[in-house]
Amino acid sequence: MGLTSNTVLVLAIIAGVLLFGVTVWFWPKLSGRSWRAVSGRIGLLLATQLALFSAVGLAANKSFLFYGSWADLFGQETSIGKVVDHSMSSKDIKVIDKQKLDVPGGGKPQVGGQILKVAITGQKSKITSPGYVWLPPEYFQPQHKEQNFPASIVLTGYPGTAENLIKGLNYPMTAFKQAKQGKMKPMILVMLRPTIAPPRDTECVDIPGGPQTETFFAQDLPQAIQGTFRVGKKPQNMGFIGNSTGGYCALKIAAHHPQTFGAAVGLSAYYKAADDATTGDLFHGDDKLKKRADVLHSLDNKKPTGTSFLVTTSEKGEDNLNDTKKFIKLVKGPDRVSSIILDSGGHNFNTWRREIPPMLVWMSGRMQA
Repeated sequence: MGLTSNTVLVLAIIAGVLLFGVTVWFWPKLSGRSWRAVSGRIGLLLATQLALFSAVGLAANKSFLFYGSWADLFGQETSIGKVVDHSMSSKDIKVIDKQKLDVPGGGKPQVGGQILKVAITGQKSKITSPGYVWLPPEYFQPQHKEQNFPASIVLTGYPGTAENLIKGLNYPMTAFKQAKQGKMKPMILVMLRPTIAPPRDTECVDIPGGPQTETFFAQDLPQAIQGTFRVGKKPQNMGFIGNSTGGYCALKIAAHHPQTFGAAVGLSAYYKAADDATTGDLFHGDDKLKKRADVLHSLDNKKPTGTSFLVTTSEKGEDNLNDTKKFIKLVKGPDRVSSIILDSGGHNFNTWRREIPPMLVWMSGRMQA
């Protein structure tokens, strides 16, 4: 039974209800002061609370897809599968599996596009990360066989999984529908999680003596995409999108590497690297490196080159509203900035699903094939 299955959730709810009933039923019998009575009361209370908290946690995880499996939850997910296809593989990107989109005729890539499960290895960072690639139907159509396509890297938040972007945020389906309706140009989406050294949250930083995460996302990944798929090598050919931690990474890396990324989107992004038990010591006392990881500081010191930024927040429900307004004021021409500010919306999938369709249209308008 999978971590996100309905069966596990139902069993947890049933266990909570049964334990609550057992506690009520046996409480009078355990009302004495003997060690057995006290131990019994403590045991029943702990078991009931554990069951209830498990049910709530499972429900939240099922809704937001923080973890995709038991192995992912306990930090034991190491296997990325068996390579079963080589037709689209390169030295940097290995195709593990193919998936179809759930649309009429989706079994034919030229009709429904294709989702590739991949393993991506960085030549400089030496990091290998699992991910998914969405290839639109046009990529497979004979009339477009010589055509390049724009591509965007898409990151979820921490500690999310790349599957969140497909199952929870519906990126491929949304891109498919938007392109079919003529609202956006076909675009390749390369979907990953920012956690490339799980369970550590590396905040897309090149950590001294540790994982070179920024190098992976800013240099290795674009080169791997361009070397494997029909994607151009100019900034207007490559975008960066992310929510929460992923949004922080997208804005920061685009500000640091305008020669690679022509546009970046931060959905509910924050603007400074987190510093807690999940990150560990990111900077090892290097104040210059710490300032570089501050998006507002980086933007204020960025030479404007024509990069386009889109940031999102809400008047009620998000805690990044003030920093987002500061970001908007710091953008200097010829760089451009746009925003989506909802009246109300929390830091969750429901909010981002409301922002993704117009965001993809915006990104498409800033990108070229």
